[in-house]
Amino acid sequence: MNPARLKIGILTHIKHPIREPFAGGLEAFTHDITQHLKHRGHDVTLFAHPDSAPRLNAVPMAPVGSYRGDAVKHEHDTLSSDFIAEHHAYMDCLQGIDAYEFDIIFNNALHYVPVTMSGMIATPMLTVLHTPPFFEMINAISAQHRRGGGNYCTVSRSNAADWEELTPNCHVIPNGIDLEQWRPTGRPIGNHAFWYGRLVADKGAHLAIDAAQLAGIPLRIAGQAIDRAYFDEEIAPRLSGNVVYLGHLSRAELVEELGCASVCLVTPCWNEPFGLVAAEALACGTPVAAFSRGAIPELLTAETGVLASANDAASLATALLSARTLDRAACRRHASSHWGIDSMVARYEVLLANLARLKVRDYG
Repeated sequence: MNPARLKIGILTHIKHPIREPFAGGLEAFTHDITQHLKHRGHDVTLFAHPDSAPRLNAVPMAPVGSYRGDAVKHEHDTLSSDFIAEHHAYMDCLQGIDAYEFDIIFNNALHYVPVTMSGMIATPMLTVLHTPPFFEMINAISAQHRRGGGNYCTVSRSNAADWEELTPNCHVIPNGIDLEQWRPTGRPIGNHAFWYGRLVADKGAHLAIDAAQLAGIPLRIAGQAIDRAYFDEEIAPRLSGNVVYLGHLSRAELVEELGCASVCLVTPCWNEPFGLVAAEALACGTPVAAFSRGAIPELLTAETGVLASANDAASLATALLSARTLDRAACRRHASSHWGIDSMVARYEVLLANLARLKVRDYG
């Protein structure tokens, strides 16, 4: 099926710009889905941080403050100036969004305001649940159901199960990656392991370091130190000659690092909704050792990775030593057969088109 040209408004969160080097998986997803929908002929408008990549032509939304390392994740903090600024930015956007005459709003914002407003605007909305349930979104979706439901999608069967009580008819579309960009480099394989991602407690880089030390394997790590207190307290003291911090790397630099690493460590300390790092590593032919949390078991097979007990550095050290012996060609084959970005975009395209047709019937 090749859906007709759609006029699509894309919402994302506004804490970080949508540009390389990406702060995390959502920024990468937003960039890729925006570009690919445009390339497939759709009229796409992205609402995002004003410092996003110029080629995206984003409608700028007022940025909010930096990551608050002392805050509980998804804390309901009505006294926070960041919280209030973000609330008003989304309210301003949604209150005027019908004027754009979109066929569909593609909501990836991780914020309660778009869901709350979805029943008050004429334009239909698809909300992608990129995280496990949290306070504000639970309340927003519950209220929306009382007004007549909503349209939801998520990125894994595991995350769909976490949301099932609130969104029993949630669509599942796994994330996709550019397999031409994420690919084996042909470089000689080193003895070391590699870890990359946001340097925050939820991603568990400190446990990756502990596991590599226990296994006697050098480790290279990369990522943005978004939570500076976490970095200073948990990462910096663990750095040494065998544990090297490379900084915040671009995609091309990450591919080069993966291409010569013997294994990639994936260490979520929460129920990981998908696990883009695991998919990207396998696409580069690099086997994975990972904590068994959230969707990670959906991504790995016995031929491509080894699971460890959650939050257990000793278990991960054992998994690391086993995973680095796996066949790299099998890793690449698995990624190629499951996570091509064209397949992901085509599935979203069909779902967005189907929901846009509801607008034609309902509003004429």
